[in-house]
Amino acid sequence: MNGLRVASLLAATMTTGLVAGVYAIYANAFMPGLAQTDDKTFVAAFQAVDRAILNPLFLGLGFVGALLFTLLAGLFSLKENALPWIAVAFVLYLVTMILTVAVNVPLNDALKAAGDPATIDVAAARAAFDESRWRAFNLVRAVLATISFGFLGWALYLTGRAAA
Repeated sequence: MNGLRVASLLAATMTTGLVAGVYAIYANAFMPGLAQTDDKTFVAAFQAVDRAILNPLFLGLGFVGALLFTLLAGLFSLKENALPWIAVAFVLYLVTMILTVAVNVPLNDALKAAGDPATIDVAAARAAFDESRWRAFNLVRAVLATISFGFLGWALYLTGRAAA
């Protein structure tokens, strides 16, 4: 059981860190860079990146995997000192998933549904996308996922210290 506890906690930490990094790169590089482009470039680039990120590696292993591994780590740590840290990490990460599904994904989907940037009013599509809303909620996701990652790192430290 100890091996499963450590393995699930390590997997939770790694996958949560991966997703936190994705949110952070969107917040710190991708969206600020796109903000400097014309409407057609913005719409085309965002649509292409959104289609590319919808893949099994990111969605399955990263996005959903982080929550599932954290849940498993918590279940395997029910009587451990690390449990409160794992539980808070789980809740924070769950909030990022809820925000993603409730805010960011609908905005992404609406921009993709607007159509081919070569044939649509890209200025209207970009305005309807609401970059500031997307960026604000992504920043919240980045912060919460990073804190979740930190709490899982601390839980990993506590688990290792308890084993020593």
